[in-house]
Amino acid sequence: MTRVFVFPGQGAQAIGMGKSLAEAYPAARAVFEEVDTALGEKLSALIWEGDIETLTLTANAQPALMATSLAAMRALEAEGFGLSDAAFVAGHSLGEYSALCAAGALSVADTARLLRLRGEAMQSAVPVGVGAMAAVLGLDLAAVREVAEEASQGEICQAANDNDPAQVVISGHKAAVERAAEIAKARGAKRALLLPVSAPFHCALMQPAADAMASALAETVISAPKVPVVANVRAEAVADPEVIRQLLVEQVTGSVRWRESVEWMVAQGATEFWEIGAGKALSGMIKRIAKETLQVNIGSPEDIAKLKG
Repeated sequence: MTRVFVFPGQGAQAIGMGKSLAEAYPAARAVFEEVDTALGEKLSALIWEGDIETLTLTANAQPALMATSLAAMRALEAEGFGLSDAAFVAGHSLGEYSALCAAGALSVADTARLLRLRGEAMQSAVPVGVGAMAAVLGLDLAAVREVAEEASQGEICQAANDNDPAQVVISGHKAAVERAAEIAKARGAKRALLLPVSAPFHCALMQPAADAMASALAETVISAPKVPVVANVRAEAVADPEVIRQLLVEQVTGSVRWRESVEWMVAQGATEFWEIGAGKALSGMIKRIAKETLQVNIGSPEDIAKLKG
């Protein structure tokens, strides 16, 4: 069996995530403490005892989800399951930062600071109400791209996330995204629903955020990952630190090619996908992309206990 570790993106956040791991594993607790120190605030208190609206703010959700994923990774490592068992790591959008951190390309402190900045920059790139995102269910990527192009009418409307064979997310100006949703339904989409997000991620409207990330990443130490990282914008593995740096900038405005990334890993022999951290969204997508693969979720001490049998 060839194993891959995958790391979730925004939307997986939940109050209390990672708390049981921190209580059971000193190495997991240390991750939350390191993130708190790096940000100069008790993000862990918000994660474990705060309110979901505040946690869901992009600037909080991004470092919080990374902290939870890395805590789960450290707990796994404490039980003898580590990177040496993995052929690749990959993450969905902000999850790519978690993957890079898990693979040793970024420090926990730097990853937390980068994600806080990324969240703030993505939030402030577009005034509230100007942009939107919508999930289109039941049409493939080529069909959704045609819909987005027809709907744009001089505005931005792009395929942002190619999640699985029947789910593509579009992003851009609100009016254009709303037009695209109606066109998609007329073209046979099962559903086309606006998402409760605070900004239009992964489209050209995010260019100010990409510029901010370029400046921050230029000053961040990036090491060669211990295992190859499958990059969202390339849908293949990368290992060169300078390439990783550039692709993280491109990722802000570029599409998350998740379906292709999973297909690429399966073509390289991947048979097991371990989702590390909060939620099970990626496992659902992967099951729809590659039915023959095994999905394992690692978000609690109980999940790890099952592995030990």
